Amino acid sequence: MAFSLYDATVANYLQTLGAVGGFLERGLVYFREQNIDPETMVEARLAPDMLPLRFQIISVAQHSRGAIEAVQSGEFRPPSFKTPYDYAGLQGLIAQTQEALSAWTPEAVNALGGRDVVFHLGEHKLPFTAEGFLMSFSLPNFYFHATTAYDILRTNGVPLGKRDFMGRLKMKKS
Repeated sequence: MAFSLYDATVANYLQTLGAVGGFLERGLVYFREQNIDPETMVEARLAPDMLPLRFQIISVAQHSRGAIEAVQSGEFRPPSFKTPYDYAGLQGLIAQTQEALSAWTPEAVNALGGRDVVFHLGEHKLPFTAEGFLMSFSLPNFYFHATTAYDILRTNGVPLGKRDFMGRLKMKKS
């Protein structure tokens, strides 16, 4: 079986986005049970010099849906540090990202292979091919920010385990 660009990206984005949506929901339930305002978690960080949960979730969306859209347009820019979201807004962002990515077909994503993508970082322009951008830049960032969001909730008491991060497994159909 050939492994396609779609398989390597969108299929994995969707699995992890499902997990992110799930652990955000588990966090909301936990915060309500503990009488903790979930809005206090939006700016929670693992360390003082790390960006908050809000930015981690925005980055998950940017490095999945935003990455595929960047390959399509040929340009990628990092997300804003100042985009305002409350906890429900972060949950909505993940749901919107899943919905948008679900609309992409394997054929459409695979047809993006070989395209040029320029990552704009201030005055710098970093040139990539679609595959290089997705596999060496966007996917690692996607997983980093998903993991950091998980860790922020976990360190704030949300009872999460490895299975919560993994999401729905792609098991063999009998």
